[in-house]
Amino acid sequence: MSQSNTIRLSVLASALLMSLGANAAEKAAQDPQVATTNIEQITIFGSRNPVNTVPGSAHVISAADIEQFKYTDIMRTLASIPGVYIQEEDGYGLRPNLGMRGTGQNRSEKITIMEDGVLAAPAPYASPAAYYFPTSGRMQSVEILKGSSTVKYGPRTTGGVINMLSRQIPETDLAGKVEIAAGQDGFGKVHAFAGGQGERIGAVTEIYRYQADGFRDINGVGGDTGFVKNDALAKVSIKTDKTAKYQQIVELKLKYADEVSNETYMGLTDEDYAATPFMRYSASQKDKMTTEHKQVQLNHVIEFNDDLLLSTTAYYNDFHRNWYKADKVDGSSLSSGGVQNAADFDKGVVTAPIDVSVKANNRSYLSQGIQTELNYFVGNHELAFGARYHEDEMDRYQWADIYQLDTNQVMSRTQSGVPGTDSNRIDSADAWALFIQDRMTIGDFAITAGIRYEDVTTNRLDWGKANPGRDGQPSKDVDNSFSAVMPSLSATYQVNDALILLAGVQKGFSPAAPGNADGKEEESWNYEAGLRYNQGALTSEVIAFYGDYSNMHGNCTAAQGCDDNKIDNQYNAGEVDVTGVELSLGYEFNQKGEFTFPVKMAYTYTNAEFGSDFSSDFESWDDVKKGDSLTYLPDNQIFISAGVAAQSWQVTLAGRYTADMRTKAGQGDIPADQLIASKTVFDLSARYFINDVSEVYLNVDNLFDETYVTTRVHGSVFAGKPQSATLGYSYKF
Repeated sequence: MSQSNTIRLSVLASALLMSLGANAAEKAAQDPQVATTNIEQITIFGSRNPVNTVPGSAHVISAADIEQFKYTDIMRTLASIPGVYIQEEDGYGLRPNLGMRGTGQNRSEKITIMEDGVLAAPAPYASPAAYYFPTSGRMQSVEILKGSSTVKYGPRTTGGVINMLSRQIPETDLAGKVEIAAGQDGFGKVHAFAGGQGERIGAVTEIYRYQADGFRDINGVGGDTGFVKNDALAKVSIKTDKTAKYQQIVELKLKYADEVSNETYMGLTDEDYAATPFMRYSASQKDKMTTEHKQVQLNHVIEFNDDLLLSTTAYYNDFHRNWYKADKVDGSSLSSGGVQNAADFDKGVVTAPIDVSVKANNRSYLSQGIQTELNYFVGNHELAFGARYHEDEMDRYQWADIYQLDTNQVMSRTQSGVPGTDSNRIDSADAWALFIQDRMTIGDFAITAGIRYEDVTTNRLDWGKANPGRDGQPSKDVDNSFSAVMPSLSATYQVNDALILLAGVQKGFSPAAPGNADGKEEESWNYEAGLRYNQGALTSEVIAFYGDYSNMHGNCTAAQGCDDNKIDNQYNAGEVDVTGVELSLGYEFNQKGEFTFPVKMAYTYTNAEFGSDFSSDFESWDDVKKGDSLTYLPDNQIFISAGVAAQSWQVTLAGRYTADMRTKAGQGDIPADQLIASKTVFDLSARYFINDVSEVYLNVDNLFDETYVTTRVHGSVFAGKPQSATLGYSYKF
């Protein structure tokens, strides 16, 4: 990103922040002991947009829901939401793979992830694969929106939006929490926050640290296969005096996070998985991911009157990661025999020392921008006008070291690579986004019409492996510009106080990455229809959806078994059809009795097929025929939880079933080496409330110790996390 662009953005931010602002407050779904006033600009749902009236699939995971299981893994947190697909990997959810409505899950690259209303991916336009994900354990609530109502959010509008809401400033003079937990495999967690609101100034600080030794064992030398992750947050807000003509609030948010995780892309052969599913080959002993994330976010709110609100957010995200991991074993890449070479060496089939290439996947990311929204409520219309200017980039500056793996299964470095001699390029993007939305109420009907416009310019500068110093002009300087107009229309009909009918249609869009050889954006038309019925202790929603892609993207990354050094690493799959049904139910039996029995269920059916023949180097697509099913996408998913609660304790059992998945596009029966077999995993939560402010709890993930496959990346097998118990204590004040 050029210095002039950065200066332009800074000047623009400064000018706009003097005059623009954000919305009002949402108090729902908050811990009653730590009540807060959210800036509604950073939320999807609020007082003006209740979740129960949204004309599409809408869900909130509240603070109470999060407290129940106290998950640190966002993929377990989201398992209760229909239409969300989860592909596990490391077992702790450090790099989630999430998808919605058939979009694909790889690194959550096909959906819009936000924290406090701001794009969270390290480079959402230039390099969407999210190797950074907000720490879910410190979140106060999570909002999920799918369908035509997502027109306000982008750049990816096909599948849906996940907005994670961080700790808000408490309304009271002083409030906070201290929580500690310890569990199997060296798991430990410390979580603390404190803050309060004065007459005009409020603040909160938060620290979240969790770690584990890991549940896998490295052959020979052993070693840590776990992680340590730290996350710190601080917010300060200043309000105008109550006598001011216009009520305003400015809030500054600062965030820092780092991680060291001893993770690998090297799984096991089927034979070794069957014998020792939690083993790792000795050739993976040097694999380690290190990350650092910094964020500055400034929100400004001005309320001209009860019906006219203006909001602005300026944001800056800096993220660096280096995944140092084996990519070749005895001369072969992991996808082309390297995993088998590692297995043969550990079994003694190969008796001489071998070489292992360990690549430093070193990348720096920048994401910054400014966004504003004007809300005007006039008559039976709720109008929203929004704009965002955004810049991001990914700087790849990589190298590979050579190690010798000796017969004692010890790796010694024999050759040090020169930084910049493996991958040496910068991908960047500048984007303008505009939207208009009008929600009209006509009797029992509510009609929402919107349109979104995206104008994107991407650039790739590649100096090549022979010019690590980046001397002179790059060997490749490729620009691509494109724009898209995305209309949407949705409606609800309030049949009675309990029943709402809904339907909608929207045009879906994802920007083309710099590595798209044809420069084609992803486009689709998406339709949905259903109903929402809520009465007394019963909540329910059923929605049928259909996605008609004219072009679907496939991003060829290392996470998908690809050589992501390829110049053209985004493929166009052409036509794809996705159909499905989402169902969610909730009921609390004996709601007013001494013992209550809450139950929940979520079900998703999906069928997704390619509409044309094509070939690619994408490991999971390969040679595709018309009618082939998409990969890593189960036909059926079911989540069920049941609990019993009394005044001083509660116990909840939650189970999730995932049907068979195929790892290569195909039809009919799934070959054994392309199958991720169906699985059912149960988690248990038990809580005892010592008094109004303190509790002890016991959580058990994978209660019945199910052994199951999570992924077959690089043609190798990874096992999910085994049974893991955690004991914790929490105190609130």
